[in-house]
Amino acid sequence: MATHRISLTVNGSTELLDVPSQMTLLQMLRDKLALTGTKNGCSAGECGACTVLLDGEPVNSCLVLAVECQGASVVTVEGLAKDGVLDPIQETIVDHGGVQCGFCTPGMLISSRALLDRNPDPSEDDIREALVGNLCRCTGYNRIVDAVQDSARRQAGKA
Repeated sequence: MATHRISLTVNGSTELLDVPSQMTLLQMLRDKLALTGTKNGCSAGECGACTVLLDGEPVNSCLVLAVECQGASVVTVEGLAKDGVLDPIQETIVDHGGVQCGFCTPGMLISSRALLDRNPDPSEDDIREALVGNLCRCTGYNRIVDAVQDSARRQAGKA
């Protein structure tokens, strides 16, 4: 089995890893780096539980090979908080009760952060479109959408 040495930045830390050719980014994060916040939901890119930011764009990490991440920057749900302070989207998802079982939450948070980074004042339709690839069986989405709207207001200093 062929392995490849890759260097990438994960949550601000430079990592040098030997990865098998067929290892996914999801497997690398969970198995090599013990970053288990990113969840393995479907392994087919359908549920969004494994969403991470790859060079600032949300991707399903179950569909990306680790070797494709050479030189890349990856942010996982563990990387959202800074110096023990939650990201605004993490705070508002809790405040609005947008977490029930929690399995979809990491992907929802990452997709929401990506949206707010590119559009600090999203409409409800923008939010729903940004979350279309993230499936949730518990919350019914309304609380999550409310949390993203509140996070945008807080970031803009309107809360």
